Amino acid sequence: MGKLTGRRALVTGAASGIGAATAARLRSDGAAVVTSDVAADVDVRGDVTDRSFCLNLVNGAAEQLGGLDILVPCAGITGVTPLEALTDEAWERMLDINLHAVFRMIRAATPHLKASGSGRIITIGSTLSRFGAAGMTAYGASKHAVLGLTRSAASELGPHGITVNCVQPGAIETPMTQPTFQAQPEFARYWTDKAALGRLGQPEDIADTIAFLASEDARFVSGQGFFVDGGAMQGQ
Repeated sequence: MGKLTGRRALVTGAASGIGAATAARLRSDGAAVVTSDVAADVDVRGDVTDRSFCLNLVNGAAEQLGGLDILVPCAGITGVTPLEALTDEAWERMLDINLHAVFRMIRAATPHLKASGSGRIITIGSTLSRFGAAGMTAYGASKHAVLGLTRSAASELGPHGITVNCVQPGAIETPMTQPTFQAQPEFARYWTDKAALGRLGQPEDIADTIAFLASEDARFVSGQGFFVDGGAMQGQ
């Protein structure tokens, strides 16, 4: 019997990287999981920027699973663009995927999580949920907002037995970040040297933290942001 046996979860952005690792870890802990992404190799294929898709995805997953206990809206994008070159379209796309879709998923899932009586929402922030970085205005703004959304939702949903927390990854090797690390090896070296543990993170490092927050072990943890960065931001 795993720690999540009998629990029902929905994970977006689950075709690769942190989302795929999270779905695999939740399943290994006994949860029944519905996965979604714009790419193939998931249970439900679709775009979280489509407003109707978010609602249909959540309701469909709850119907398939017989309810919903855990939501991990993991779909996200990143990008480095100088402020003066940042177009309205790029700004809006970043916020649509990283923030607006997260809000819509949480809103749609709330009735199901209330019915659960012990719902769990784990959002994906970043070390840039608390700090800034040159060239990452849109990304940083979206991730700051995700942390704010998490904390406000935790206050509102706590009386219904729902916990809401934000995992804030540091430099993680995923299909999304690997092109940057390969094109700019000095960037990878910077974060490797900055991390107290002396390495870049792996998707499983984040998935393990998400699994903890989804479990009964974290029943009294809510409204928190957790750096999972190998000690890169310690003392800041």
